[in-house]
Amino acid sequence: MHSLLKLALICSFLPTISPLSLNYPAVFNFGDSNSDTGGLVAGKAFPLIPPNGETYFLEPSGRFCDGRLIIDFLMEAMELPYLNPYLDSVGSPNFKTGCNFAAGGSTILPANAASTSPFSFSRQISQFLRFRNRVSALLSKDKELEKYLPQEDYFKKGLYMFDIGQNDLDGAFSSSTSEEQVLALIPKLLPELKYGMKRLYDAGARNFWIHNTGPLGCLPRIIATFGKNASNLDGLGCVISHNRVANVFNRELHDICINFLAQLPEANCTFVNIYSIKLNLISNYSLYGFQQPLAACCGYGGPPLNFDTRIACGVTKNLNGSTVTANSCNNTAKYINWDGNHYTEAANRLVTDLMLTGNYSHSPHLENTPLTLT
Repeated sequence: MHSLLKLALICSFLPTISPLSLNYPAVFNFGDSNSDTGGLVAGKAFPLIPPNGETYFLEPSGRFCDGRLIIDFLMEAMELPYLNPYLDSVGSPNFKTGCNFAAGGSTILPANAASTSPFSFSRQISQFLRFRNRVSALLSKDKELEKYLPQEDYFKKGLYMFDIGQNDLDGAFSSSTSEEQVLALIPKLLPELKYGMKRLYDAGARNFWIHNTGPLGCLPRIIATFGKNASNLDGLGCVISHNRVANVFNRELHDICINFLAQLPEANCTFVNIYSIKLNLISNYSLYGFQQPLAACCGYGGPPLNFDTRIACGVTKNLNGSTVTANSCNNTAKYINWDGNHYTEAANRLVTDLMLTGNYSHSPHLENTPLTLT
């Protein structure tokens, strides 16, 4: 059965909620590798090599994926061009309909010397504020630049998207000795996020779109590291502690959205339950046309995870006296996971399709059906 027909069949059993209608002149995105369209590659010369990009772009595109990300499919739904990274200065990037400040490895909390990305959330907000001021200064001198830069009113009418926090939780598990220590970090994350959103609001932003974090415990890298003891895994094969912490973070993140609206009545905030959508895909993978719910498409080691922490997607190296390569699978459309950390284009497309049904989002300013977090 074609995947779209399967989606229609599955959605027919969901409550009737109006599909999301996205109509914005520009998008400004903040986040990590889940929505990075080239920021880390441009800003840090991160070596993102083939087979990344092979499915759609036919070459590495700065995305941690075989093709398009959720942000790309959302831009398509709005009939807008894909977002150019703020840090990419090559190729005459056009920022007329927005800009992407996301960078792989980014965190909500400030980066440190060991961080993959120096572009933490507060840094991304500062980059946006400089971008906005620079655009205003340039347009005041030359209106012809509106061909390449957002009009002044786009900053108020545009959509501000956020998908960040996963790396904070992930890093906390790697450096902590208990789940309780990781949970203790969450109260430090949310005020930082709220403060950044307030900075954007003060600069004119009014439309906020927040993705919660996905089922961290279902990533092959996490399972390979923390799931060696079967008692740590749930019925799907995902690490219980990581998903439990992700759920706590998501509940408090949802409260941020509610409180933000209460304090700033001109704001609009849509909260998208990415966790439930991705867990749905993994739980019902065969219904959506996938053959592998957890294994990485691009990796090394074979079943059940096809992931080895010693070798990244596309890399060739010597392991135990043999030269091996972490190759891509034959059919990426049959896999949910791409490289042990990120999702395939096929999964990202379905996540976006389910998102746009409206069944997994909560827009409190519209007073629609309350979102259930699981």
